[in-house]
Amino acid sequence: MEILSKGNIHETSLVKILVHMNRTRRTGIVSFATNGWTKKIFIDGGDVIFASSTYEDDRLGEMLLKAGKISVEQYDRSVEVLKSSRDKRQGAILVELGYLTPKDLFWGVKYQVKEIIQSLFLAEEGEYEISEGPLPTQEVITLRMSIGNLIFEGVNKIVNWTRIRNEMPHTDSVLRLSEDPLSLFQDIELSQQDKKILSLVDGKKTIKEIIDSSWMGSFEALKVLYVLWSIGMVEEVEADSRDASPDAVKDEEGVALKEILRPLSEEEELLMKKVDRIYQDIETISFAELLEVDHKADSETIKKSYYRLAKEFHPDRYFSSTDPSIKMKLTTIFDMLTKAYNTLKDDRKREEYFSSVSAPKKDETPADSERAAEQFREGVADFKKGDYWGSIEKFKWASKLDPKNANYLNYLSLAYSKVPGRIKEAEESILAAVKLEPNNSDLHANLGLIYMKAGLKKRAHAAFEKALKIDPKNDKAKKGLQQTKG
Repeated sequence: MEILSKGNIHETSLVKILVHMNRTRRTGIVSFATNGWTKKIFIDGGDVIFASSTYEDDRLGEMLLKAGKISVEQYDRSVEVLKSSRDKRQGAILVELGYLTPKDLFWGVKYQVKEIIQSLFLAEEGEYEISEGPLPTQEVITLRMSIGNLIFEGVNKIVNWTRIRNEMPHTDSVLRLSEDPLSLFQDIELSQQDKKILSLVDGKKTIKEIIDSSWMGSFEALKVLYVLWSIGMVEEVEADSRDASPDAVKDEEGVALKEILRPLSEEEELLMKKVDRIYQDIETISFAELLEVDHKADSETIKKSYYRLAKEFHPDRYFSSTDPSIKMKLTTIFDMLTKAYNTLKDDRKREEYFSSVSAPKKDETPADSERAAEQFREGVADFKKGDYWGSIEKFKWASKLDPKNANYLNYLSLAYSKVPGRIKEAEESILAAVKLEPNNSDLHANLGLIYMKAGLKKRAHAAFEKALKIDPKNDKAKKGLQQTKG
């Protein structure tokens, strides 16, 4: 579904906006405004990482007071100090006064961000605007919460019966478990009540029948369905699917509910090893190997394998990891799994695929060069949107497919330089580019910029001098040399 860049949340809900930004892996700021306040949600590669608000009750001090983390006296004292301080924030002042520990402050900021976002789920009127592009560098607090869980908790707060009825499909509509593994296997903490209602969704019962079959009141049952429907775990069955034959319905059956709810107990270290192994070979591994099937597998076997692996490598699993690159790797693997499944699930395509892989292979050098160029173009597009991890992935594959292209490494270095804590990788990439083209003055100038960013002034100065020795007219090097003098 296409989402307009501007509109009213009465017509385009916050849920739809967040899902759209997440599924398309956008980076940017979504602003919401009414006559009384403006609130902003900061999104990085589809993940919500920060929020701000002009509403007075959303300020950190007020949040901490309401959460019971500080007293009224402590709050008033911090406000007095804040008035006489030019460059300090209230949180830092509370820590300095001994009212909070740094750990408490970090918790408080994340709590504030979460509360600002979830308050927006209750808003029924207001204008929104999506501004795509790089985020302000000072916004470093990461919420580390899946979109599914964020929507799940936010929608759960809605108690407006009329709104729920208007936003939900008609009660005569039939619901089923989602056919999309990205929605089905989200990292969401369902209650026992949610799981019981979910067990009644079988692709045959209408919303009204599910409500009547539950042990709950009508509003409570509809509310649970509304939450499950909002996060995409259940979806409406189209009218033509309801009229299908029993055999056709059987073929459309997805994964069993117990498979969805079964927790993954795999340790992070073991997961990382599997992810790294598959990611390293992702461009060469066959669809059959990726889906762990052979040429004898039928559509049902392939589907079951796809759902199992989609759950195992769902991008939401990165929230529990301390490795910032895990999201990029999981997303790449998940996308390739989906591509493999869409090819092999169809009998004709599957036959054509296995025939092609068994045929004698031709010289792949031209194909590799074309694929590298395509990866590079996609990487540039991601970079312009502010999706630096996405661009890094594309530039890495471009460099792997065409290892003698210094420009790909140059852009890889630039993308790494935009990610906090990745300056070493930026240096390694630009040095590899310089090795390929030692007489390229721009590469030496870019190396100087990397060293400047790392605080290595002498190395930066030497790199700029080298660039100017090759090309005395290089403006970037001239400017850098002036900045690193003395």
